[in-house]
Amino acid sequence: MTYEVSMRGFVVLIALFVFSGGTVMAADEPAHTVLLRDGDLEIREYGSMIVAEVEVRGDREQAGSLGFRPLADYIFGNNAPRQSIEMTAPVTTSRGQSIEMTAPVTSTASGENVWVVAFIMPAIWTMETLPRPNNPAVNIREIARRRMAVVKYRGRRTASTVDQNEAELREWMTANNFEPMGEAVHASFSPPWTPVPLRRHEIMIEVRAAQ
Repeated sequence: MTYEVSMRGFVVLIALFVFSGGTVMAADEPAHTVLLRDGDLEIREYGSMIVAEVEVRGDREQAGSLGFRPLADYIFGNNAPRQSIEMTAPVTTSRGQSIEMTAPVTSTASGENVWVVAFIMPAIWTMETLPRPNNPAVNIREIARRRMAVVKYRGRRTASTVDQNEAELREWMTANNFEPMGEAVHASFSPPWTPVPLRRHEIMIEVRAAQ
């Protein structure tokens, strides 16, 4: 599992990796359609999705780990009904109902040193069928479909590489008349033991859909 959180207004996604029977498996990612591809730049259409989220306080380095714990507790069984469900990938067993993890996890600033960390739920669940969290701090909500401009890159993520790639994405959006609708979303999809040159990252910005 890797996570990154940054300054206020800076949105980050976290890739989850599941350990099951000694095997490391990348969690599923939300389905999307690529509408436009220009090298490492894309416009994607994401459908609606359900998230489990929690609000945490702390600096950007703390937010991911602070939010991860109650959300992981929820998907690994601290929910109702108290029932075990066998999943094909991964298989988890706990005292409560287990939920398959889906990458990415999102973190976004909602105020000064206040962050909302969210796990994206697998598409098999609905608002009616998803187990209710026992922890009142965990909130379940649905996010409407949205269109995202994305830049993909690999290697070491530093402040300079983040700034450089976000600037490239914004310049490309401006040149192609894509109007931004929100803050940058920063994603990492590689476990920490991945060789640096192979580490996969993305930066996403929601754009206004054509009328």
